[in-house]
Amino acid sequence: MPSRLSEKWVLITGASSGIGAAAARAYAAEGSKLILGA
Repeated sequence: MPSRLSEKWVLITGASSGIGAAAARAYAAEGSKLILGA
């Protein structure tokens, strides 16, 4: 069964380290499409 976040777009700022990087990894693992900003 697909995740609720699968195929959704997510914008994350501060994705180069810390909680932003962790959030990016978590969303990617769920199948989300990411737009990342450092």
